[in-house]
Amino acid sequence: MDRRSFLIGTTAVGALMAAGNGLAYAQDGEGAAPDLGKFPRNETVIVHNPEGVIRNPAWFNPWVVGSGAGTSNGLHQLTTDTLWFIDPDAGIEGASTNAVYNSLADGLWEYNDDFSEMTVKLKQGILWSDGVEFTSADVVYTVETQKATPGTPYNGAFTAQVASVEAPDDYTVHFKLNAPNSRFHALFSVRWTAAWIMPKHVFEKVDDILTFENNPPVSLGPYTLHSFDPNGTWYIWEKRADWDKTAMGMVAEPKPKYVIYRNNISTDNRLIEMRNGNLDMVHDLTPEGTFSITKEDPNVQGWFAGFPYAHPDPTLVMAIPNLQNPKFQDKRVRWALAMMLDARSMSMASYRGAATLSAISVPPTGTHPRDYHAPMQDFLINYEIDTGTSKVKPYDPTIGMQIADMVRPQFGDAVPSEEAAIRNAFGYGWWKQNIPAAEELLTAAGFNKVGGQWMMPDGQPFAFEVMVPQEGVVNRLGVIIAQTWAQNGIQATAQVDSDTWGRQRVGDYEVNIAWAVETWGGHPDLSFFLDSYHSAYVAEPGASQPDRNWMRWSDPRLDAIIEKIRGIDFNDPKGIEYGQEFVKLHLEEMPNIPIMAYNVFSIQSNQFWTGWPDAENNYANPVTNWSNGRYIFTQITPVA
Repeated sequence: MDRRSFLIGTTAVGALMAAGNGLAYAQDGEGAAPDLGKFPRNETVIVHNPEGVIRNPAWFNPWVVGSGAGTSNGLHQLTTDTLWFIDPDAGIEGASTNAVYNSLADGLWEYNDDFSEMTVKLKQGILWSDGVEFTSADVVYTVETQKATPGTPYNGAFTAQVASVEAPDDYTVHFKLNAPNSRFHALFSVRWTAAWIMPKHVFEKVDDILTFENNPPVSLGPYTLHSFDPNGTWYIWEKRADWDKTAMGMVAEPKPKYVIYRNNISTDNRLIEMRNGNLDMVHDLTPEGTFSITKEDPNVQGWFAGFPYAHPDPTLVMAIPNLQNPKFQDKRVRWALAMMLDARSMSMASYRGAATLSAISVPPTGTHPRDYHAPMQDFLINYEIDTGTSKVKPYDPTIGMQIADMVRPQFGDAVPSEEAAIRNAFGYGWWKQNIPAAEELLTAAGFNKVGGQWMMPDGQPFAFEVMVPQEGVVNRLGVIIAQTWAQNGIQATAQVDSDTWGRQRVGDYEVNIAWAVETWGGHPDLSFFLDSYHSAYVAEPGASQPDRNWMRWSDPRLDAIIEKIRGIDFNDPKGIEYGQEFVKLHLEEMPNIPIMAYNVFSIQSNQFWTGWPDAENNYANPVTNWSNGRYIFTQITPVA
């Protein structure tokens, strides 16, 4: 049976029949499309899913780790739900506050005085897609079942943090924690994903939830499974007749009747399919591909109306030294490495100039420019470093303007010219390349330059490998960084590796080019990454440790800041004050070198649908694999 004739039914039963016993495994090769002629374009949105080959396409149980199933194929965007969502951008006005949505919860978290207990009130009138009411029993079941079941995604977190959970009534959940934790609610707050609530009435009848396919899935969102490709290259979801009985439907009606997710599409074919009207949303393109299609197709838009087009993700790409390596334990060495770099060449080599720079360890996205970048400009401009020989002010607030001027001859009026717009697009500034100051710092640290090459205090060459991914903008960034250091007497060489994340997690690297910071983005709280920076999580060399403190930075002053943040409410304004304390400490120590946001060249077509989020109407993150992107479907409208 080919993929065209597979699309035979209007329910998930058709998919189930076509997939046989549900154990069909995907094939390699370019992803195909379903018969799009059967779906009116004024009722159908077609979305690019950046996942590649989905090895277990008939699996719809997100409560099992390592199933080989699709995640961003619509399952966690359209069918799952939890207590709160936090968008990396502003959120829909009137439906969210400080980018926080009350989803299944009827209000914000309620802690007792010492944050050792949390109470949640739930919305009433929400139905699972099979007509069963969602209640507090589902939340209690979710926590207790995952606590009791290794192999579920929140087994470790719930076991470590939850002493007990109970339901005083059908719409109230009460947690007692093993220790005070003012950020416990974050487990149920979607940024990209979170602790999805399980349908108790379905899973309590299953003998082994770890082998249960959940095909077709009972949905808590406004869409249900229509059909899917047994080879795992497309999934079609249909709007529920009772969409208004879902938390998302209580925000607004999702406009598409059908949402089609297509994966395993090469970069070139994403461009072709969008031009042919077979994709409305593309997760990511190369910078060059984005420049091409936005120029050739007036229907296509990026995050910015003009250059640099890309959306600054709430992640921050950095040069990350392994601080357990003696080569990088002197902060003067780390600052010297930073001051050898040229922000202009890094931007041009990686993003062809379309980078959003950040000199501080907070991504320049969402509300962070308002809360961190703009208020700290005077501090950065006046920041001074004593090299041992001279005192220098390393910050250059004009770098973004310089890069804008560099790309303007090619892109003309597409490049912003107003200072505020340039800072929004290119960042607020970065460090001046200052080779003499960098050399003074190395000399003060006991290094010696011999025959144009820097030698360490022990007389050995200052040599190390710079680990980079196999391809893409971060690969190009890492190569230019290694080349710049090498040109200035450091024996740095770029090393391509297919397992950069795995090696970084266990400290098996010297310097890695990757992101070490991930934030909420739309909310000023920095605990999403800061909590894992606590020295309690730093592992012995070679041992795995929690994500996001991959440089293995341990500092009692940092611990004190983290503990102050842990002791206040998520929405306490003091969180910004403590966040700025962290930024200043990070500048003093430079444990890693912040460079730029991980800009994602997400694009949308206005040929069939309009109302997409952008820099001017930044109500949602436009990338297609994040679950909180679901709110986009409530804001778009078909083109008449």
